[in-house]
Amino acid sequence: MNSSPKPASNPTGKSRRKEVNLDLTTARQMLPLVRSIVTDIVDTTERLTNLAPERDTLDEYRRSLTWASRERRYALQDAIAASEKNLEGAVRELDTLGVSLVDSHGGRVDFPTRINGRPAAYSWQLGEDAVSFWRYAGEELRRPIPADWQPASTRTVAQP
Repeated sequence: MNSSPKPASNPTGKSRRKEVNLDLTTARQMLPLVRSIVTDIVDTTERLTNLAPERDTLDEYRRSLTWASRERRYALQDAIAASEKNLEGAVRELDTLGVSLVDSHGGRVDFPTRINGRPAAYSWQLGEDAVSFWRYAGEELRRPIPADWQPASTRTVAQP
């Protein structure tokens, strides 16, 4: 049983984070920074995935390890802890920007918005050149952003 009182400023314990709704122009302007953060997240996630099997093996045989293997186990624990801390910081940075990480392996993020009065998101994934997809909240299907949603200054006009 937790006897610590909840702060008086937030008696319900619910998140006080303001709902963020980004327009397409803002999402596209944020993309260079988001791309950099997501690249770090994907690289760190891959590093953690690659270190896990060695860590598991060393942990399994920890009682019979040679001194060199023990040193490696401790170094691995430190490297994993540092990578996990970096990963948490990068995810927190996205959260501060109002962007949600959807997939840390593939590098997919959502820029929250409202479309037709419903919660939705502009969707971008590492490797894509621009924010070119959207989806309703709770759906997996990513739809291409229609041309008539583009700001007038970014639409291409066919020349005769």
